[in-house]
Amino acid sequence: MFNAYLVNDPFGDPGVYVELKFRGEALMFDLGDIHALPSRKLLKINSIFVSHTHMDHFIGFDHLLRVCLGRDKHLALFGPPGFMRNVEGKLAAYTWNLVENYTNDFILSVAEVHPSHVMTKEYRCNEAFRPVAPRAKKDFDGVLLDDPFFLVRAVFLHHKVPCLAFALEEKTRVNIKKNVLEEMGLATGPWLLDLKRRILRNDSDDTPIRAPSAAGEKVFPLGVLRDRVVKLTTGKKIAYVADVLYSEVDARKIEDLARGAEILFIEAGFLEADADRAAEKHHLTALQSGKLAKRAGVKRMVLFHFSPKYQGQERLLVEEAQRAFEDSYGF
Repeated sequence: MFNAYLVNDPFGDPGVYVELKFRGEALMFDLGDIHALPSRKLLKINSIFVSHTHMDHFIGFDHLLRVCLGRDKHLALFGPPGFMRNVEGKLAAYTWNLVENYTNDFILSVAEVHPSHVMTKEYRCNEAFRPVAPRAKKDFDGVLLDDPFFLVRAVFLHHKVPCLAFALEEKTRVNIKKNVLEEMGLATGPWLLDLKRRILRNDSDDTPIRAPSAAGEKVFPLGVLRDRVVKLTTGKKIAYVADVLYSEVDARKIEDLARGAEILFIEAGFLEADADRAAEKHHLTALQSGKLAKRAGVKRMVLFHFSPKYQGQERLLVEEAQRAFEDSYGF
């Protein structure tokens, strides 16, 4: 269901683009320089999860705003304490006196995450993105987004400022047996997405489902289609860990968040030989990143956020992390 990859090379600004297959939608973790993404991909994004607002993690907001302006689009952004102030500061840098002439409305829904609660505001283009009072805050239980098909979780880490790490967890995967569809004379199409959604929310077995076929539309009970054309399997997970100062407390948080992930995107800014420098900058070493990936039991790790001091020597960072990942000892 997910196709996830770094937007830039490991020395570039952080950002992971996650394509939600078969839905024509996408989300992102962090929002650094995003000029490498064409507009058609940017316009698929409906949710962005920002670890913190250091420039290299948030400068892409302006470019995305420019691409989305003048379109009917709802974009949700999630970030740490102070995030609303940061977004409002960017919006206030521009003059919006002509947007009332736009026939389309671009809406930003901004969620500011605190350890105990989440506050949300909406900023509408047709209202010149004027700040409004926050909605009633809701408790934060670790889940930021509960979609019919997946969850996005977050934990707080320390980077001299609060920094969020994220995990995208697919719910039970609903696989379609295409050979059975063919045997039943049924066509593929958007109706299958509706079928999956109804199965995941446990609709009644006798719920009528309309399915297209060469002979015309057919109607089946949901339970029949679930039993004949669907195979349920465990969903997959990806995790994203950006800037963090290593500590045993945060190591346990990362391990719990990323446990069993298909892919762990994790920063690896410095070599272990430069661990003092890494600590000064509140970043992980490659050795620490590899061992965290090992402890979490992930299938694969993808490293990023290399310090520019290692330009031309990125192989050293990769090899150090890989040795730790493949080794069996812990911290």
